[in-house]
Amino acid sequence: MKEERWGDIGSKSSHLTSVHPCYNEKMHFKTARIHLPVAPKCNIQCGYCVRTIDKCEHRPGVASGIIGPQEALERVDKYVKEMDNLKVVGIAGPAEALANDATFETLRLVHEKYPDLIECIASNGLLLSEKIDELKEVGVNSVTVTVNAVNPETAAKIYHWVRYHDKTYKGLEAAELLLEKQWEGIKAAVEAGLVVKINTVLLPDINMDEIEDIAKKGAEYGAFIMNIIPLIPLYDFEGAEPPSCDDLKEVREVAGKYLPQFRLCQQCRADAVGVPGAEPCGSPVQKRAQGEYFHG
Repeated sequence: MKEERWGDIGSKSSHLTSVHPCYNEKMHFKTARIHLPVAPKCNIQCGYCVRTIDKCEHRPGVASGIIGPQEALERVDKYVKEMDNLKVVGIAGPAEALANDATFETLRLVHEKYPDLIECIASNGLLLSEKIDELKEVGVNSVTVTVNAVNPETAAKIYHWVRYHDKTYKGLEAAELLLEKQWEGIKAAVEAGLVVKINTVLLPDINMDEIEDIAKKGAEYGAFIMNIIPLIPLYDFEGAEPPSCDDLKEVREVAGKYLPQFRLCQQCRADAVGVPGAEPCGSPVQKRAQGEYFHG
């Protein structure tokens, strides 16, 4: 897979890849998208992730509140009227989309009312292979899977625990399970006709040497594009040095031998709305009490 795929974007889903601002750099400053913060529960704990209720902090895992499916639909109603360039509805948390029943109910409501809108989710991939049929039933046609390693020893340095079918795994066992399920899910998604983007958080002292392997394996499994994003130093990695521009350039050049590289990611909030990078601080979502937000 070469970078030239940008020139013939969208063999799998021409509409999606021609207008989605996270799959097509040409549309990144033109197409509006909306993230619906309906997914507060997570089934893994990443060492760099802190999920927060906050109005202005601009990063993944942050929303000004959690809303339910009906409120989410009303929010889509509002912005469809206000933004004629709104083409994409996504669920990116603030935790794991596939670990929350509200994700599927929200997408079902949106798809029934707005079947022409592109629906996408962001996932850690743990449950992806098991949820493919449900995702297709509610209209999802693209999925982003965050893959940070190919070797379990590396992944064990990144993840604290994995909760899978009511059992909690830790250490190398958790890492092995997560990686197995991620690639199993990517394969199943591609075979089902979904367009897959791989997100990779670049942690210079942890996974920089595995970026090429992730890209190569992603291409072999049928991923469409890759998005390498810099570590935001939080939680276990609070004191870590984030990757430099040169670090990002280096790994993107290497990974680009296998998958097209998306270079404009804004690392958006879970309640972002508008054209990426152009939305104001804060969110129109009604703020919820802290007690309604779940960290595990």
